[in-house]
Amino acid sequence: MNSASKMHEKRTELSRLYHAALEKYLKQDPGSNMESARELGRYAIANGLETLDMARIHEIALVSLVLPNYSSATRNGLMGRAGLFFAEAITPLEQTHRGAREANTHLNQVVKELSQRTLELADSVEVLKYEITRRKVVEESLRASEQTSSALLEKSRQMQVELRELSRQLLTAQEEERMKISRELHDVIAQTLTGINVQLGRLKAESTASSRQLQEKIASTQRLVEQSVDIVHRFACELRPTVLDDLGLIPALKSFLKEFLASTGIRVSLKVSTEIEQSSTSIRTVLYRVAQEALNNVARHAKESRASVSIRCHEGLICMEITDSGTGFEMNKTPSTKNHTRLGLLGMRERVEMVGGTFCVESAPDRGTTIRAEIPAETDLSNDTPSERSNSTLTPEYP
Repeated sequence: MNSASKMHEKRTELSRLYHAALEKYLKQDPGSNMESARELGRYAIANGLETLDMARIHEIALVSLVLPNYSSATRNGLMGRAGLFFAEAITPLEQTHRGAREANTHLNQVVKELSQRTLELADSVEVLKYEITRRKVVEESLRASEQTSSALLEKSRQMQVELRELSRQLLTAQEEERMKISRELHDVIAQTLTGINVQLGRLKAESTASSRQLQEKIASTQRLVEQSVDIVHRFACELRPTVLDDLGLIPALKSFLKEFLASTGIRVSLKVSTEIEQSSTSIRTVLYRVAQEALNNVARHAKESRASVSIRCHEGLICMEITDSGTGFEMNKTPSTKNHTRLGLLGMRERVEMVGGTFCVESAPDRGTTIRAEIPAETDLSNDTPSERSNSTLTPEYP
């Protein structure tokens, strides 16, 4: 059975039910319950019938029940009551249609809002596409900038390494040049002046008693030559003390501290492990220069009459510590070309690092300064027994 036949049967069945319900209603009092009419309306909705179907069914029932059987006056009253029954019967249909219309209106509003939001979303998508494109450009720029920065940083590191190597080569060349000049002053110029002084002494001895004026001139010349010899010796020691190469670090430090006390009045205690003399010339030179520069800084800036120098060998390291209780200085200040203390510290650091060591400074205003250096020992300098170490590790306090 097709859908048209099914729908025809539904209309026929509803027509029969409507006819019976309307007939019953018309025979009752005007105020009777019209629940049967509403039931018919719900039945129509359940079977897919519309208001127009109900109108046709009502018309058929009205013609069959009212028109042929009653007078004109009675027909009018029955038709009015029948109209109320029909109105009640289609109430569920109208409510359903009203809900559908409201739903449709709401749906249209939702569709409209969705359309608006779709347009806004499309605009946002365009903005997002532009932003993504812009960010990609920025990322590419940043990536290129990062690569450039990395290259520049690497180049800067290489240049820093080259600069430090150059600085170390300069210090080494400077030390070698000082050694050469010191040797020249000591071995050539000082000996020449000494020879002149000896010749003048012979002339003085060979001169007759009547040549008193000549003897006085020779004596004056001798004194000048002796002063020149002393100056040359002092200058040579300042450039490169020959005792450091000839006798070792400890005698060189003792000699320096003796002259330092005489020129500055500052007493310095010295404690040095005798094993330090087993280290290489370069390490002993670094230790001597660091002590020399540190104590010169004490003389220039610390305003203190006491300082100490300690050099010991411990667990494969040569540990040097130079301390004073003077005025100290601010560690966080930026070094300047006029700040000789800071330049001296930079020079000491370079010397220590040149032989693979580490260098640090501790200082604060009115709390003194401590300089520490640790240099890897080239040989094991701490394998002696405790008894040997107690007898030979430290030199007596000096001066």
